[in-house]
Amino acid sequence: MKSISTGGRILLGWLALVLLQMIIGVLIPVRMTPPAHAFGWFLLTDLLIVSVLGFVAMRSEWRGLKLAVALAAIPFGIAVLNLIEGVVFLSKEGADWGRIAIQMLLSYALVAPVWAWIFGRNGHPSIQPENPLESGSLVKRAWKFLASDVTYLVLYFAAGLLIFPLVRDFYATQHVPPTATIVALQFLIRGPVFVLICVELVRMLHLPRPSGALMTGLAFTLLSGVAPLLVPNPFFPDFVRWVHFAEVTSSNFVFGAIVGWIWAPLREAVAATPEVKAA
Repeated sequence: MKSISTGGRILLGWLALVLLQMIIGVLIPVRMTPPAHAFGWFLLTDLLIVSVLGFVAMRSEWRGLKLAVALAAIPFGIAVLNLIEGVVFLSKEGADWGRIAIQMLLSYALVAPVWAWIFGRNGHPSIQPENPLESGSLVKRAWKFLASDVTYLVLYFAAGLLIFPLVRDFYATQHVPPTATIVALQFLIRGPVFVLICVELVRMLHLPRPSGALMTGLAFTLLSGVAPLLVPNPFFPDFVRWVHFAEVTSSNFVFGAIVGWIWAPLREAVAATPEVKAA
């Protein structure tokens, strides 16, 4: 794979994901009618996801299946959280949540070995970034994780309150759970998983604090905000979808940048790490 450019790898990774999703969609169909023109948006969204993951892969010291599993786990984890949120908030009749979950699981499980071949570069570079989850004392890491989780909860409610007047009528037709349930979902499930994803991005990007925070926020919001809401779906009217698009992309960028700042290494620590040797 040495002779294939980064753009070529991204294109191959995108084609592999699209083909697998189409095959799995035929074998395990979801009994829902997609909105008009959704297929073009679907292709664009997959290209966006693979482009971000391809950039992250080029920065990572990991290789082979380990790298591919880490890459596939990020969009899969985001998709699972969005699925849980859909089950809790949306009362769409005929929503085939179980088949959607199976499709997502099979798509990313099967594409991982292909991505291992496409993105898993040869060689054994000398760069060994410090694992943020193993850096510092247990108490320090626990406080950093708690601060990151609370940050997500605060931003989630702050952004939600800002846009709620615009989507009030839509959610009046849905089954909105009690506030305590929403808090528990965000603080105990969605927030911790998002923190782990951002920390994983921090480690794989291996950038000093200022640029690490910026790139973590950008990568995270593209994967968790732009990609899921770019495609028209049968759950949200377009107006509601675009309102949530603005809400989620902005709040998730701020969240990812803050987590990146909290967990990224200092510039001195990165500068002291040996450079990657050409394979």
